[in-house]
Amino acid sequence: MTPREHWRPKRGEIPTEPGVYRFTDGVGRVLYVGKAKNLRSRLSNYFQPLHSLHERTRRMVTTAQGVEWTVVGSELEALSLEYTWIKEFAPPFNVKFRDDKTYPYVAITLAERVPRVMVTRTRGIAGARYFGPYTKVWAVRETVDLMLKAFPMRSCSDTTYKRAQATNRPCLLGDIGKCAAPCVGRVTPEQHRGIALDFASFMAGNDEGYVRGLKSAMADAARDLDYETAARLRDQIGALETALAKSAVVLDDRTDADVFGIAYDELAAAVQLFIVRGGRIRGVRGWVVDTELDVTMAELVDTVLQNAYDGTSAPAREIIVPAVPDDASALQTVLTERRRDAGERGAVIVKTAQRGEKAALAETVATNALGALVQYKTRRSGDFTARSQALADIQEALGLAEAPLRLECYDVSHFGGSNPVASMVVFEDGLPRKDQYRKFAIADARDDTDAVYQVLRRRLAYLHDEAASPVAAIDPTTGEGASRKSFHYRPGLLVIDGGQPQVAAAARALRDEGLDDIAVCGIAKRLEEVWLPDSDFPVILPRSSDALFLLQRLRDEAHRFALRYQRTTRSRDIRSRLSSIPGLGPNRTTELLKHFGSVARLRAASVDELTAVDGIGPATARLVHRTLRDDG
Repeated sequence: MTPREHWRPKRGEIPTEPGVYRFTDGVGRVLYVGKAKNLRSRLSNYFQPLHSLHERTRRMVTTAQGVEWTVVGSELEALSLEYTWIKEFAPPFNVKFRDDKTYPYVAITLAERVPRVMVTRTRGIAGARYFGPYTKVWAVRETVDLMLKAFPMRSCSDTTYKRAQATNRPCLLGDIGKCAAPCVGRVTPEQHRGIALDFASFMAGNDEGYVRGLKSAMADAARDLDYETAARLRDQIGALETALAKSAVVLDDRTDADVFGIAYDELAAAVQLFIVRGGRIRGVRGWVVDTELDVTMAELVDTVLQNAYDGTSAPAREIIVPAVPDDASALQTVLTERRRDAGERGAVIVKTAQRGEKAALAETVATNALGALVQYKTRRSGDFTARSQALADIQEALGLAEAPLRLECYDVSHFGGSNPVASMVVFEDGLPRKDQYRKFAIADARDDTDAVYQVLRRRLAYLHDEAASPVAAIDPTTGEGASRKSFHYRPGLLVIDGGQPQVAAAARALRDEGLDDIAVCGIAKRLEEVWLPDSDFPVILPRSSDALFLLQRLRDEAHRFALRYQRTTRSRDIRSRLSSIPGLGPNRTTELLKHFGSVARLRAASVDELTAVDGIGPATARLVHRTLRDDG
C-alpha cells in the first residue's frame, strides 16, 4: 500500500471553489465521493495526522491511492454531480441504501392513448403517474376496486383490451360498471382520458373537493328529477367516502407533505416516510441504510432525500425532516426540478416541524423509524446463518483456534467516580443467555482498569474451583448474583468494553490466574475498534459485517446491564442517606423519587421544587437540599 504522503496533493494545488471529489484505490476503483463548498478546506481534513482521524475515515484514506476533484460553478451543480457519481460508481464508503421490501404502487399509464390503472411493484414505466408506496398489496387492490366505481377507467391488460376490441364485447368489468368500456366505443379515448385524469387528481389529494362537487351535482340532478343520474352519483360518492375512510386524516385537508423519520446508530439507520396528500396518509415506505463513514443527522437527511426521489416518485411541496442539511437551498432546487419532471407544480420546501400537528406526526414517524431499526437488528441477530458467520469471522479476525461459542463481555459503570459496579453478560451461539448474566459490586478501585482487573480475577478464580459448592452468591456485599455453577463454563472469548488500557488489565488478570488458553479483546465505544493485548493497532472489522454487529450488540448489552445495576445501587444509597433526615420516612422518600423520576433530577432540585412535593415542608426541603449537595 502506497503511503498517502506519496499521492497527497499539495495544499496549493487544491482549488478553493466548490466541487466534487473522489478517492480511488490502486486499480482505479472509486472508494468515496463527496462534495464541498471549498475543496481545499474539505480535502485538508482527510490529511490530518492519522491518529486524529475517526477510524472509518482513517481506513478509507489508508486504502486510497489517489484523489481527484472536479470544480463546479455552484453548490447546486456539486449536489447533482455527487449524486450522479454515487449512482455510477457505487463507492463502498458512501452510505448504502437497501429497501427492506418491494412496495406496491398504484400506477396510471397516462402516456398511453387509453390509460390504464394498475397495482404494480415495477417502477419506471414511461409516462406513468405513481401513487404510494403502500404497505399491503391487498389493501391497495381493495382501494382501487372501490375507486373504479367512481372512476370507471380501464384496468385490464393489453391482451384483454385487444381481445375485447376484436370481438366488440367488453369484459366483466365493463358489464358491471367498473369500466367505461372504451374498447367497444361506449366512451371515446378523450372521454376516457378525462376519467383517468380525475382518478389521478383524486389520488393526488384533491379528494374532499371532488366529493363536494359530486354532492352538488347529485343535488342538482335530484332537483331536476333526474333520479337515475342522482343515484349513480350517490353510488360514486359512497365509493369515494369508503375509500377515504381507509386513510387516516392527520393534517389540514390542504396539506401535501412527505414526513421523514430517521433512527440510527454507529452501523445502520432506519428511514420511515409517511406520504401525506390532502391531509391523509396515502402511503408509507421504509428502508435501511448501512453507514460507513461517520455522518450526522443532517448529512443522512441530505443523502436520504437525494435517493428517495429517483424519478418515479414526485416530492411533495413540503418535506418535513429531522434536521435540515447545510445545502438545503441547492437540495430544494434539485427536488423542485424532479417535482416538475414528474408533472407537478410548485416549489419544494425542506423544513423541520417545530410545533402542532406536523410536529406530532413527525414524532410518530420517528417512533416508527426507531421500531424499524430495532426490528432490523432483532431479525439480523435471530438469523442462524448470520450468527454462525459472525462467530467464524471473529475467529478469523482474532486468530483464534476455534470459533468462540461462549462470549462473555464485561463493562464497568460508575457515577462521577463513585459507586463503581460491573456487569458480565453471556452470549452462547450468538444469542444472549440472560440466566447467566452477573453483577459485581466493586468496593475499592483506583480507576476503570483496576476495576476490570478486580472483576476478572474474581470471575476467573471459579475456573480453578471445580469442586466449589454451587450455592454461594458472587456478590456478598449486596446478596445479588447467582450460583457459582455457571461460572465453571469456560468462555471462548472475553470481551471488554474499552480500548487498550482495559484490555491490558484483562490480559494481566488472565496471566495472574495462570490462564493462557482464553482469548481476550476489547471493543471501543466511539470508534468500534477491536483491540488485542500487546497490539499497537486495532483489528478493523468491516462496518456491515455480522461479526462487528454481534460484538457491538454484546457490548451494548453489557453496558445496559451495568448501567441499570449502577442506578439501582445509587437509588439504594440515596434512600439510605435520606432516611437519616428527621421527619423523612420511607413513604416520603418514595414520594420524592417518584416525583422527580430519577436520582439525578432529585439531586439537581431546588428548595422550592422540593417544597412542591406533597408532605415536604420548607424545613425538610432545606435539609434534603443540604444533604444531597454535601453528598455531591
